[in-house]
Amino acid sequence: MEEFENKEREEIFSQAVRAGKRTYFFDVKETRSGEQYLTITESKKRFDNEQGKFYFEKHKIFLYKEDFEKFMNGLQGITHFIETGEKPVIIPDETYKSEFTDIDFDNLDTKKD
Repeated sequence: MEEFENKEREEIFSQAVRAGKRTYFFDVKETRSGEQYLTITESKKRFDNEQGKFYFEKHKIFLYKEDFEKFMNGLQGITHFIETGEKPVIIPDETYKSEFTDIDFDNLDTKKD
């Protein structure tokens, strides 16, 4: 079991970006089946008043190769909005289309005999 856990967590490439009080870690890892994925970790140094010690608060997301393009498009759209105030053009994504999107709510109260 320990061997599996080490292989799953093995870092293939890592890059740290220091940004003020935060550090972002971009780590490429590999699953058991050889698929590479990205973990993005935000780490902030905090102080625990009860224990009188510093610790690192971490938040992590996992990003898989098949999602890179959509993630980057969303990130670029949001950063463009923050920098310019212009809302990005959002193209509907068929992936998230629900089979219930064509419901006519006006017909929900009609009874069929």
